[in-house]
Amino acid sequence: MSLFVLILSLLAMLATVVVLGFGLYSLFKGGEFGRKWSNKLMRMRVLFQAIAIVLLVLTVWLIQQGK
Repeated sequence: MSLFVLILSLLAMLATVVVLGFGLYSLFKGGEFGRKWSNKLMRMRVLFQAIAIVLLVLTVWLIQQGK
């Protein structure tokens, strides 16, 4: 179970990095694209970051429990 949660947390971290990259790209590109997407992408980044933190805490807890 902890391996599954570890893989999920790694995927959440990867998703955070990808969304952060797209968000920074939209921020620097500007124009209509930036106005439409930069705020949405940064909200998605915060969501993925929160999910990654929860999964990492769960992974550490499961490892300490020996599961």
